[in-house]
Amino acid sequence: MEDLPIIQKTYDLIKWYVPILTRLPKAHKFTLGERIINKLYDLLEGLITARYAKQKITLLQSLNTQLDILRYQTRLLLDLQLIPVYRYEYAGKSINDIGTDLGGWIKQQNKS
Repeated sequence: MEDLPIIQKTYDLIKWYVPILTRLPKAHKFTLGERIINKLYDLLEGLITARYAKQKITLLQSLNTQLDILRYQTRLLLDLQLIPVYRYEYAGKSINDIGTDLGGWIKQQNKS
């Protein structure tokens, strides 16, 4: 079975982001770093669950909220000078791509 593009994008973001987050300074690794990692894993699990759910819309809207939280947490990394701008830009673009796909999925579910 082929993955939905949004699931593959989330998977790829996790593969890229987790090694960066695990190298954060100790003061942030076990707070902000772990929160972001857990949010990423929750997002992936939620997308996979939504793929098979009969009533997707509520779950997808909840995932949209989680994605927004992830945006703010990522911005905090930049504002606290824990990641360089180029990494922030890559993470932001990836999160926005996932958000675009998620928004499309929500619109499609609202129509049906």
